[in-house]
Amino acid sequence: MRVLFRAFRPPSPKLSCLNPAITPAYFSVLTSPAMAPPAAESSAPHGTSKVSTAEKLSELRSVMERVGVHAYIVPSEDAHQSEYIAPCDMRRAFISNFNGSAGLAVITEAAAALWTDGRYFLQASNQLDSNWLLMKSGLPDVPTKEEWLNKVLPPASTVGIDPTLITASAARALSDALNTGGHKVLTLPNNLIDEVWAGERPAMPCNPVAILPDSYAGTSVGNKIKDLKEKIEKKNTWGFVVSALDDIAWLFNLRGSDIAFNPVFFAYAIVTAGSVGGTPAATLFVDVNKLSQAVLAHLKSYNVELLPYGDVFAHVKKLSEANPGKKVWIDTRCSLALQESIGDASRYEESRSPIMSAKAVKNAAEVEGFRQCHIRDAAALSNFFAWMEEELVNKKRTDISECDAADVSLRFRSEQADFVGLSFDTISSTGPNGAIIHYSPKPESCAIVRADQMYLIDSGGQYKDGTTDVTRTYHFGTPTDEERDAFTRVLKGHIAIDMVVFPKGTTGYLLDPFARHALWSAGLDYLHGTGHGVGHYLNVHEGPQGIGTRIAFNDTPLEPGMVISNEPGYYKDGGFGIRIENVVVVKPVTTAHNFAGKQFYGFEHFTLVPIQTKLIKKELMTDAEVAWVNRYHAECWGKVSKLLTPGSPGYLWLQRETQTL
Repeated sequence: MRVLFRAFRPPSPKLSCLNPAITPAYFSVLTSPAMAPPAAESSAPHGTSKVSTAEKLSELRSVMERVGVHAYIVPSEDAHQSEYIAPCDMRRAFISNFNGSAGLAVITEAAAALWTDGRYFLQASNQLDSNWLLMKSGLPDVPTKEEWLNKVLPPASTVGIDPTLITASAARALSDALNTGGHKVLTLPNNLIDEVWAGERPAMPCNPVAILPDSYAGTSVGNKIKDLKEKIEKKNTWGFVVSALDDIAWLFNLRGSDIAFNPVFFAYAIVTAGSVGGTPAATLFVDVNKLSQAVLAHLKSYNVELLPYGDVFAHVKKLSEANPGKKVWIDTRCSLALQESIGDASRYEESRSPIMSAKAVKNAAEVEGFRQCHIRDAAALSNFFAWMEEELVNKKRTDISECDAADVSLRFRSEQADFVGLSFDTISSTGPNGAIIHYSPKPESCAIVRADQMYLIDSGGQYKDGTTDVTRTYHFGTPTDEERDAFTRVLKGHIAIDMVVFPKGTTGYLLDPFARHALWSAGLDYLHGTGHGVGHYLNVHEGPQGIGTRIAFNDTPLEPGMVISNEPGYYKDGGFGIRIENVVVVKPVTTAHNFAGKQFYGFEHFTLVPIQTKLIKKELMTDAEVAWVNRYHAECWGKVSKLLTPGSPGYLWLQRETQTL
C-alpha cells in the first residue's frame, strides 16, 4: 500500500490515578460506572442541541496546514478499537458535537462530513451544525469516505491519520482507495484533535481493578491461559498480542471501570507459546496504580509479568526481533501503530482474536449467572413499572422527566444482589424521542413522560454474575390503532426469533428475516440489527456473533452457549418508537427428525419482563403466538414473583401484567 509513515512516538497520555490505598468497602463497588469519578465525566457534548463547531474546525484546519495535510480522519474508536470509549478518547464528539457511539468524521480544508448508521440518523441531524454534512451510511447514493475524498480533494492531496486509532487493514483499504484518486495517506506522530482540545481534554482514567472470582467466571485464569497457549502453538506462532480491553479483562478474570458502563481497564497483554526470548508466559501492560495488593497477588500466582502500559510498543518490537523467522499472532482489531512496531507482514499472522471466540461461548457457570441476574433484574423492573404506573396514572403526575424515570429504574436495580452498575446509559424516551433509536436523555433537554404517549425504556445492569439488556415499550394511557398494529408486528418478529429452530452452521445473518417478516408484509422495517452478542459481566455489545443484515454476521455460525439479544423494533419519525428486547442463549434442541445427522439449535430466553398486552392486536396473532405470550408470562410470574413481597406494588403489577391474553 502507498502509505507514508513518519516515526511513531508511543502516546504518553495524562493519567488521573486514584489513591492506591483502597478500602474494601469501596473496592466492592468500584466497577459501578456511577461511582467511577473520571470515567463518568466528559467535556464532550451532550444532549441533542446544535452547538457551533466553527471555531474548533478553524483551529483544526490551522493545525492541518502546519503539518501538511489536506484532510484529517477522526474515527470513533480508541487505541483498542473499543465501541464505547473514555471521555479522553471522545475526539469525534469533541470536534463534531455528535456523541453517538458510532460515527466517523472527515475534515478537509473546505468541508466537514460525518458518517453514521441508521441508529443515529435523527440524533446526528439534531446535533450537527451547518458546518457539517451528514452522510447516512447504508442508504442509496451515499458515498463512502474514500469516494467522497476522491471527489472533493484537490489533486495529489495528503490525508492524515492517527495510527493508534485505525487498524492496519483499514489503513490499507483507505490507502488503496485514495491512491486511485492520486492521493496519499500520512500517519502522524500526534493526534491533531488533541492539539485543538489541549488543556480541556480529560485525563486518561486510572480506576482500580477488581478480581472476578472463579465461582462467577466459571474457570480459572490458569485454564484460560493454558487453552490460549495451545491455540498459539497450533497456529505455529511465538505468541498472541491482546489489544481488546474486554479480551484482557476476560483472560485475567479482572474487571475495571476505565470506560463508563464497560467493566474494563486500559491495558495490553502478550501471551507467549512458552518462555520466548526470556519472557514469562504472559505479560500485562498496565498502570500498576490500578492494582491492589490482592490483584497483584492474583496475577503473580499465574506468573503474569507487569510492565507499564505504554511499553507495549517497544516490548513487542523486542520480542519480534528476538524470534526471527517466526510470526506473532495479532487480532484483526490491532492498531496500525502496534502492527508497525512488530515489523513487516513476514513477522505477524493476522486473524480474529481466539479470546473473542472463546468468551463468546459461555460456560455453564456463566449461563446460570445470566439466568439468575435476569430474574433479579426483572424484579427491579417490575417495581419500576409499578412506580411509573402509580405516579403517571393514579397520581396523574406531569412532572416526571425521562431522566427522572431513568434514575428511578437505577434505584430499583441497585437494590438487587450483586449489582455493580448500569451496562449502558439508559434510553428513557417518551413519544417522538422513542423514534431516536439510541436516544440518551440529558437533564437540560429531556422531555416530560406523558401518559398519553408511548414510552420506550432500553436499560440494563452489570451484575457480578452477568449482564442484562432489556427493552420494553409501554403505554400508560390509550394507544392508537397505528401504535398497536406496529407493536404487534414487532412482537411477532420477536416471537419468531425466540421460537426459531435452525441447523448447526446457521448464522444470525440468515435468521434476521424472521424478525422482519411481519413488518415487511406491511411495508415497515427498522434501521438496526436484530441482535448483538452480550458479554458476561463485560461489554453489553460483544462479538463476533449477531443477528442482522450486516454480511459480517454471516461469518460466525451460532453455537450453544452464545448469548445474544433479540430486539426487533419500529420507529416513526416524530411520532413514537417501539422495541421489544430479550437476551437469549443458543441451546441444542430435540427435533422429531434428524436430517443428515445434523444437530439443531434454538434459543432460551433469560429476560423475564412482561410484554404489555393492551398494545397487542390479538387478531394479528396466530394461535401459536398467543400461546407463546401466555407461556412467557406464566414463566415471568413463576420465577420473578418469588423475589417480590406479596401485596407490594411490584408484585401486584407483575400479577396483573402476566394474566392470560
